[in-house]
Amino acid sequence: MIKQYLLVLLAASVISVGAPFAAAQSSNDNSPNNQQPAQGNGGWHHGPDPAQRTQELTKKLKLTSDQQTKVQDILQSEHSQMETLHQDSSLSQQDRRAKMMDIRKTNDTQIRALLDSTQQKKWDEMQTKREQWGGRHGAPNGGDQQAPPPQQ
Repeated sequence: MIKQYLLVLLAASVISVGAPFAAAQSSNDNSPNNQQPAQGNGGWHHGPDPAQRTQELTKKLKLTSDQQTKVQDILQSEHSQMETLHQDSSLSQQDRRAKMMDIRKTNDTQIRALLDSTQQKKWDEMQTKREQWGGRHGAPNGGDQQAPPPQQ
């Protein structure tokens, strides 16, 4: 069960990280101004900014003020690392995507560790929905792996 969860989490991370690069790659031949929308899309996939993502998680998970501070620090670190990787043209797209998936997985694990059992259950549900969304919106071989709509 844990193996399957990690595999699905990994696939969702690849999708959420890879889509902005695909958009940036297609606009790379044009003027530098065309890279702004791709970066905007990247922001959308990772949340507008760490502070706003923290507020969303606070609302959904009922984070304490101590948890909010720690989560925002984790998200800010993730944001900085992602930006650095996004700017690193020395890496292949595949290597960059793999590093971003590792960052995302590590940060997701760190955030989950801060949560109490009730919050962890809600976090896991949120991750499952994110993975299902990713499977329907651009997963490699997405036609073969379409997930059913979330049960509510």
